[in-house]
Amino acid sequence: MANTVPQTGQKKAQAPENSEQRTPTGSPSMAKVRAKLARLVSYFAGDMAPFAEWMKGQFILIQILDWVLRGAAQVMFVNNPLSGLIIFAGLILQSRWVALNGFVGTLSATISALILKQNRGAIAAGLYGYNGILVGLLMAVFSNAGDWYWWLLLPNIFMSMACPIVSSALASINSRWDLPVFTLPFNILVCLHMVATGHYNLHFPQVLFQPRTSFPNLTWSELDYALLFRSIPVGVGQVYGCDNAWTGGIFIIALFISSPITCVHAVIGSAIGMVSGLALAAPFDNIYSGLWGYNCVLACIAIGGMFYALTWQTHLLAVVCAFFCAYLGSAISNVMATFGLPACTWPFCLSALTFLLITTETKTIYKLPLAKVAYPEKNLIYFWKMKKEERAEKLRKAQDGVQEKEAQMGKEEEVKITIGSQEQEQQEQPEASAESTVTDTSDKENSPENETVTVST
Repeated sequence: MANTVPQTGQKKAQAPENSEQRTPTGSPSMAKVRAKLARLVSYFAGDMAPFAEWMKGQFILIQILDWVLRGAAQVMFVNNPLSGLIIFAGLILQSRWVALNGFVGTLSATISALILKQNRGAIAAGLYGYNGILVGLLMAVFSNAGDWYWWLLLPNIFMSMACPIVSSALASINSRWDLPVFTLPFNILVCLHMVATGHYNLHFPQVLFQPRTSFPNLTWSELDYALLFRSIPVGVGQVYGCDNAWTGGIFIIALFISSPITCVHAVIGSAIGMVSGLALAAPFDNIYSGLWGYNCVLACIAIGGMFYALTWQTHLLAVVCAFFCAYLGSAISNVMATFGLPACTWPFCLSALTFLLITTETKTIYKLPLAKVAYPEKNLIYFWKMKKEERAEKLRKAQDGVQEKEAQMGKEEEVKITIGSQEQEQQEQPEASAESTVTDTSDKENSPENETVTVST
């Protein structure tokens, strides 16, 4: 019984040690679980980096198929073959003829980039395919010859193979300001084809675009709120020239699989386009068909986390850019219609490039270097790491500054001590010499000679 109390004390003393031992063993297990979960998600989300690494060792035809799927998704800034596959499924739901033209355009642009020996990493990421799919899709949509007009594949292949040429030329200019090419090649080549052929062409007739010459018949009581809500997914689908709400919903799912941030900004952009159309008294049919939303979708995605690191400031900037894009889209549509041309994605390109060129002293609005752009979640992680490194660097500099000040103060104190000791020595030397003089004088006075002289006197 006498040893009971000490043993209890020992157990109590050992309890914190055991708890301290359990804490580090638990945190690595949680870290392992998170790492495994992140690894699992990376197999189908983001840019599917493990799949891309595995694909490098496969047969070239399989690699080209992967590049084509990534190119289809890159229209929405998504580098994910699974998302590209889902997007093609949505295109087939819209129209098999349109989907075929999109596939031919993407394949032709990718093969052209390989022939021109463009950067293999950019080709593998689908950056040379997304303009090709837009060229193929919109040439089929704007064609007035009807579906399954096989001769249309000839200009489709030719214009799609010209996309890498125009992209490379524009990249050499935009790279001076570290800016992307966006869909400028698609805009240039589709407008070139439509101007070269026109509505009254025998072989490749185009849809007739005319400017509005009368006031639209707007009766606000006839506004259909169901169609208004439906215009949000339709606006996302119109990025690929699709007016089917189910196709737009499939595209939204494809975006969510790769990047939820991209998906959210796509929906917000489409909603902003719809609201802007109502504010500018656009015809209801144009709003219902999503024509006011697709440029805003792309602009909101580009600014909201893709080329800027996502903060609440850049999120608001993306919203402002989407509104600006909607107004610019209305202006460009009116101007282009006078030439019998559609607006395409000119409003998105001009508005996004304008907002990427702005300068600000706000540190929370950070434009990513073009070489570091991946997808919003990865961009945000890069931004956080950079800020953490900057804080660590500032802390290190502050500590170095404190150490330097302490060392300088120590040196100053040593100098003061040295100067004080020298002054003290200089003061002690005259006193010592005076004392030695007095001592010599007294010795002379007390010498035997003086005593003898005194006695004899």
